[in-house]
Amino acid sequence: MRLSLRAVLLSFILLSTFSMMVTAADEKFPSNEDLRHYRSMRTPRLSPDGHRVIVAVGDSAADGGKQHVWLVDIDSNSYRQITFSPSDAKNPRDRGETSAAWMPDGQSVLFLAHRGEHTQLYRLPLAGGEASAFDLKVVPPVDSSKLPEALPPAPEKNKGESKPPEPLPIDVSGFTVAPDGKTIALWAADPQTPGEKSAQEAKGDAVWVNHSPHGTRLYLLDPNTGKLATAGVAPDVNHAEFTDDSAELVVECESPNDESDLGPASSAWFLTLSDPQHPRKLALPLDARGLTWSRDGQHLYFFSKTKSDAPPGVSDVYEFTIGNSQIRNFTDGYTGSIAGETPVLDQNGTLIQLVANGVNTGLARIDPAQPKVAPIPMPTPVTRNPATNARRTGWVFLGESSTQPTTLYFTSDLNSPARVLSTPALTPSVRAVASRLVEWNNEGRNLQGLLYLPPEASQRRVPLIVDVHGGPTGVFVDSYAQFLSFLAGHGWAVLRPNPRGSTGRGAAFAAANKNDLGGGDYRDIMAGVDYVLKRFSLDPDKMALMGYSYGGEMAGFVEGKTNRFKAIICGAPVIDQFSEYGTERGSWYDRWFYGKPWDHFADAWRQSPISGLAHASTPFLLLQGQADTTDPPGQSEEMYRALRQMGVPVDLVEYPRDNHGPLAQAIFGEPTSEPWHGFDARQRIVKMLEKAFGEQSASSSNP
Repeated sequence: MRLSLRAVLLSFILLSTFSMMVTAADEKFPSNEDLRHYRSMRTPRLSPDGHRVIVAVGDSAADGGKQHVWLVDIDSNSYRQITFSPSDAKNPRDRGETSAAWMPDGQSVLFLAHRGEHTQLYRLPLAGGEASAFDLKVVPPVDSSKLPEALPPAPEKNKGESKPPEPLPIDVSGFTVAPDGKTIALWAADPQTPGEKSAQEAKGDAVWVNHSPHGTRLYLLDPNTGKLATAGVAPDVNHAEFTDDSAELVVECESPNDESDLGPASSAWFLTLSDPQHPRKLALPLDARGLTWSRDGQHLYFFSKTKSDAPPGVSDVYEFTIGNSQIRNFTDGYTGSIAGETPVLDQNGTLIQLVANGVNTGLARIDPAQPKVAPIPMPTPVTRNPATNARRTGWVFLGESSTQPTTLYFTSDLNSPARVLSTPALTPSVRAVASRLVEWNNEGRNLQGLLYLPPEASQRRVPLIVDVHGGPTGVFVDSYAQFLSFLAGHGWAVLRPNPRGSTGRGAAFAAANKNDLGGGDYRDIMAGVDYVLKRFSLDPDKMALMGYSYGGEMAGFVEGKTNRFKAIICGAPVIDQFSEYGTERGSWYDRWFYGKPWDHFADAWRQSPISGLAHASTPFLLLQGQADTTDPPGQSEEMYRALRQMGVPVDLVEYPRDNHGPLAQAIFGEPTSEPWHGFDARQRIVKMLEKAFGEQSASSSNP
């Protein structure tokens, strides 16, 4: 059903009012303290009757960064929080309430929460009452303390004795609900047995790397009786999806013990609820992921590598036919990129897929009968998290822009205009800096980036900060970015380039930096710098460069290639491809770019930033999480030692407990459980930039 003219006008008025309210309230750019008070919103889910939405809202860093479930009433356009963490919860594993989903009758909501000693599955009745956890226990399938070589050895008097194992609580990793509500598929890691716990306490805790007998297994729960049954799918299970008739299930698995380091190691299994102990392995590619069913249950749709050579994770959308195992590629040659969110099917069985094109992300239709990517008009340049219900009576999604924070939208039909739904405020009353799309050419390629200019640029030349994205198969999109507004508040412009190797421009563009890290992509970035210097009010003598992850790696390359920047800020980088390759969490991604480093020594060394440090001279700041498993701390420590011994001004700041992603979130002002890491990093960034630009007094007005 299409929206009435009155509803469309009301939507326009709401949007206009929202815009005027934000403009009136935005009297200043955010301060460092303000960035501790931003909240997040993600994964909206439409109720079975189409009148309500549950959505995850993350507390700000200042409030602990925990996630909670909020209920939005579409008809009254009102909202309220419905899940709460215990007030005395100090467990570091307590991340609030996550993975919320509707029960198909719409009378209750399921979610995961770590309360006490385990992550449990809870059901919250919406008619009133407290959330209660399902009592989920299994007989441990593995007990390593009873293996022959286990330590400490069992006393002689106890050898040969065997007590029947007792059921133990499990920690639920994820779940999915059958459309009829009669079954919940969930997956959980094997529980630690009392014997294993005793061995650990006795320090008989040697780790045989990649030989753990434990795994994450699939279980089927009857929510009415609480009965839990084991399914016959081998670990490690990471996703499952029911057919519309609730009779069948497809299960995604990843081979355990780091098999994926040797190459793609996923598998998909088809099982029926009438015989869950005998699943059938499907003939899908080893990197298949994001499986979802067609409406009739005869086909599966999934992501897998593109037909043309491209980095891992750059994917096409495929169809798999259950009856004959035939596979079709729906998006071969697409000039944008398929985003990583699983497609959602409309009432006609058409795929609604999130796609990226340049600096925008939006929705597109892919009709299996005549596969092509057909964009759907969206109200904002960045869209994410589309969802509908089983009856397809409406759609919800999140949208944002450089000046509009994450906003919840609803429409009864994707052909009709969407309207804004009221949600809790996510941002302080501050000003946001607007983006400007810039395009330039280099070495035969059209390139794009986003430029953010502070108000001072209308009166004088301002310093320029070049911000490089991660990946390298990443992309900067036209989203809301409070960190950039923070920098604009100091009178500094920011350029965010998308050089070759970025997504959003097709598989060939994403593959254009193969075996050339720090080469062509570096030249693309510098060409973008020269382009904006000629056309905007920017000071070429006051430039700095910063980046995180691959952006930090590029910062290392820049240190050895040019002295045009007055300061370089480097977060969680790769500095040495050899030591990184041997200590990072997984090497498959890196291997695509330059191969095994011992087989391609010259290539790996050329693409190691540390190889160019004989020319280093620019002051350098390293920011590193001590718990980083993606780019381990040794990388930053190598860079620090090298620059320090060469006499280059360098500082290394390490943050305890933070892994790769969480530290980035903290720095950029997103919710995190660490209340002060982001504040400290931003404080150091500002101090370094003020010194580089000769503006030591600037932070006194905007700390």
